[in-house]
Amino acid sequence: MAEKPSRRFRIGYALAPKKQQSFVQPSLVNQAEERGIDLIKIDTERRLVDQGPFDCVLHKLYGEDWKKQLEELSAKYPNACIVDHPDAIERLHNRISMLQVVSDLKIDHDGDTFGIPEQIVIDEQEMVFDPTRWKEGLKFPVIAKPLVADGSAKSHKMLLVYNQDGFNKLKPPIVLQEFVNHGGVIFKVYVVGEYVKCVKRKSLPDVSEEKLRSLEGSVSFSQVSNLTTEERNDDKYYKMMHLEDAEMPPQRFITEIAIGLRKAMKLNLFNFDVIRDSRIGNRYFVIDINYFPGYAKMPEYESVLTDFFWDVVHHRVSLVDKGENPEMGLDAAQCDKKARKLVSSNCCGEGDDGALPVSPLSREEENPIQVLRN
Repeated sequence: MAEKPSRRFRIGYALAPKKQQSFVQPSLVNQAEERGIDLIKIDTERRLVDQGPFDCVLHKLYGEDWKKQLEELSAKYPNACIVDHPDAIERLHNRISMLQVVSDLKIDHDGDTFGIPEQIVIDEQEMVFDPTRWKEGLKFPVIAKPLVADGSAKSHKMLLVYNQDGFNKLKPPIVLQEFVNHGGVIFKVYVVGEYVKCVKRKSLPDVSEEKLRSLEGSVSFSQVSNLTTEERNDDKYYKMMHLEDAEMPPQRFITEIAIGLRKAMKLNLFNFDVIRDSRIGNRYFVIDINYFPGYAKMPEYESVLTDFFWDVVHHRVSLVDKGENPEMGLDAAQCDKKARKLVSSNCCGEGDDGALPVSPLSREEENPIQVLRN
């Protein structure tokens, strides 16, 4: 039974229209209201400080003006929590700096290893056509991504490049990332404060050496999907991708990575994409990190986010009651010890996603890794 709220809390949200439409569903609003939390839309045409007070501000807007408005709000309402701090979010806008934090993590887990694929920044056109200037170990096929990852449509345009001819339409600065064969399965790990959920999705199929010799140029990720439309209508395609049979990564291993990233990046709302190297079954690569992803795609996201809101506002109240002055952002590392209690020795099976996800604070036996059915 939900706790009866002693008072109501105001959480303002400032999101782009598309994000707002997908995230702020009536089901989320209703669950939050039942817990004494009112989700309030922030009018971006008005000064933020004039719309307070807020117990918390949830946002995915960028720019110096918005950052200044958040600072003004914090100055006037020092007890308000900002999720997350703009400076912490900014490192994810660059595809090199976003993955550097992965390389800095030190996690040892029963022989399982992780890292990032070989990658290099191409900042001049001549460098694209001169593989001798590439990083050692980087060879075709490669994934070409814009260096800037600011959530815009342009930043999502990616190519799978098979040979030199595939670079004709690319304009630096771009990032070339090694394409690692991974069995056509990608693991998307969602982090919501202390909560970690891993799901599996279909990904790009493997590219063999033999097949690579017959491929030319490049294809966009959307074209990859289009090229396999007929196959996708055939059950053979899904069997070929082995999604149902794909083994989930070890729960403790993924949770430890999530905890490490949250602490290092000082972020509470993000997801990261993980692939398993087809050549070495216990080697994993983190290939992308996104701030405030599409949580509505996550099973029972309303319960997870509502519990997160509850934890945030009550933690702030606790600090104020103790006479402490909370900083502008929510400290992502403060619950590291509690988050480790999530880890258990078992992984979820295919049918485990029927259970209602709840906050790890309220039910520590909750298994945070689940399978998302397509």
